[in-house]
Amino acid sequence: MVFKSNLLCKIIGFNHLINNQLYKSKYLTIFKRLGSHSVLALIALIVIGGATRVMEAGLACPDWPLCYGSFLPFNHMNLRVFLEWFHRLDAFLVGILILFKFSLSIIWKNEIPNWLPKTYSLLLFLVIVQGSFGALTVINLLDSYTVTGHLLIAFLLLITTISINQNLENDDIQEPLIWWRFLLFFPLLLTLIQSFIGVRLSSTWSAHICLSFNKQCLILNTHKLFAFPIAFSILLIIATAIYKRSLLNENWKYLSALTFLLFSQITLGVLSLKTNLNEPIFIIGHQLNASLFIAILTTLIFRNPFTKKGLNHSLNSQMVGINS
Repeated sequence: MVFKSNLLCKIIGFNHLINNQLYKSKYLTIFKRLGSHSVLALIALIVIGGATRVMEAGLACPDWPLCYGSFLPFNHMNLRVFLEWFHRLDAFLVGILILFKFSLSIIWKNEIPNWLPKTYSLLLFLVIVQGSFGALTVINLLDSYTVTGHLLIAFLLLITTISINQNLENDDIQEPLIWWRFLLFFPLLLTLIQSFIGVRLSSTWSAHICLSFNKQCLILNTHKLFAFPIAFSILLIIATAIYKRSLLNENWKYLSALTFLLFSQITLGVLSLKTNLNEPIFIIGHQLNASLFIAILTTLIFRNPFTKKGLNHSLNSQMVGINS
């Protein structure tokens, strides 16, 4: 009788585990899909912002948050107005998407990991700060420090969103390799610094002054100098992955993309200087590459290429308990 009672309890626990895991997976799948859309929207937002800066369209809409007092300024529409208007529209849609995810995390808080609503609240806070910096860029007439802060918050949004996505993918994993994460963090930090220097370079017209009059070249020279430690750190990561064959096998797609982006980024930078920054396509491509660079490095940092314990491990444990 006792044996039957114990067996019944284990079967009930086994069924509850299956239902609970499947129930959670349904909600987490929704957050994963929304997270993927958020990453694409944020990269588009950063690139469109870069295009707006390159085309000198930052003040094409003289007011904020509307443009010439309307949501869609048909009477004033040209390429520059369109870029600034579309940049604001994309920012608005990103904000709505993050607000929607935050609301869902509150509604489903009992069915999802405890850290998720808290992290989405941080993401929502960053969106509010980002919107505030967007307003200040217009109010302060494209002040260099404000524009740089605007990009900083955009990159923080991108990094936070990717970290959430990867943590959802690796919710139940074994211990990560701390040294591998630290190795990846170094080029990520350097790339962020390099991007900020690039924004200062364009927002203060230092590059044009340096190339035209050979003055105020410190920022441009610093920007070029930072390419060397970034390239070295990426090559070190690839060499380490080749030496640790398991890391290469699990991450070869990301590492291949990093290698391609590294050489294409250097090429675009050289072409931008060779054309005296007169070809927007090279500069915009340079900004796109930097965004993808940061996205891939962040993915590798928070991605865990190790064996998942997950549902199968839990189910196997329950089966062993029932069989015993």
